[in-house]
Amino acid sequence: MNLLISRHDKIGDFVVTLPLFKAIKEQFPKINITALVSKINFDFAKQIDFIDDVILYDKENLDITLDQIKSRKFDASISAYIDMTLGKLLFRSGIKKRVAPATKIAQIFFNKTVKQRRSKVEKTEWQYNLDLALKLFPTLKLEFTRPLLQLQTKKEKKVIFHPGFGGSSDGNLSLDDYIRLAKSVSSCDYEIIFTFGPDDANSKDYISNHLDFDAKIIDSKMSLFEFTSLLSSCYLFVSTSTGPMHLAGAVNIKTISFFGDSLFASSKRWATVSDEKNQHNFVISENYSSANYEEIEKAVGKLLENE
Repeated sequence: MNLLISRHDKIGDFVVTLPLFKAIKEQFPKINITALVSKINFDFAKQIDFIDDVILYDKENLDITLDQIKSRKFDASISAYIDMTLGKLLFRSGIKKRVAPATKIAQIFFNKTVKQRRSKVEKTEWQYNLDLALKLFPTLKLEFTRPLLQLQTKKEKKVIFHPGFGGSSDGNLSLDDYIRLAKSVSSCDYEIIFTFGPDDANSKDYISNHLDFDAKIIDSKMSLFEFTSLLSSCYLFVSTSTGPMHLAGAVNIKTISFFGDSLFASSKRWATVSDEKNQHNFVISENYSSANYEEIEKAVGKLLENE
């Protein structure tokens, strides 16, 4: 079978679709799997060993994307997230079996839909994505080898703080509290690193100008794969619920993660693809208290003491 799996949105959304790719590839290794992804995930997807090929979802040149899909002659597709544009594209591509969640008006362009009611948040997002495979592979076991991404990196005593969120999180610490939290472990024998994405210039400037202890500042110039390798080498990653958090979960390192106080934004839906023992998730409301912060600082200190 020649299979197309699409997830054409942000970094974290693509990462929580990877269990779907990996489970199919491990249990049906002869299936050729192609990923249809957005520009931000294109190069990253090409370096994942359980993905055979990658097509760019080029929203500025969808005719080119359509030609590439047609040329591969796919037998089936699975779409973890849909909209009208994607639906029309895959319908026009001539793929005979098109699987998608039974959600939104866009489902009319798919002929194999799965009722999931994700708004009820009965599972994590990655589990919902994995369930879609059963429509094509009824005997598939909903499991895959861990960690999701295996990178050959040497573990080092590093703690990484990622204050930014790229507009995709509903709960986060203030920049001052990120500095305070990092300073609380600065006396420990760990290298402290702050990382920033392309939309985090203001946060980077603020933290750079307010540090009064040793810490390394790393911006967004490295590739996603290089960034994931950096995460794989560290002991602990601290961030809000955003793409880098999911990359940290994919390599199964310890995480301190902040989530909004709504069910939709909660860890119940957006928890990482990692062992539960490595996940330390906290609800952060818009006006969180000093007690909330102190609980987090205590958790970080305990993790580093037990290393």
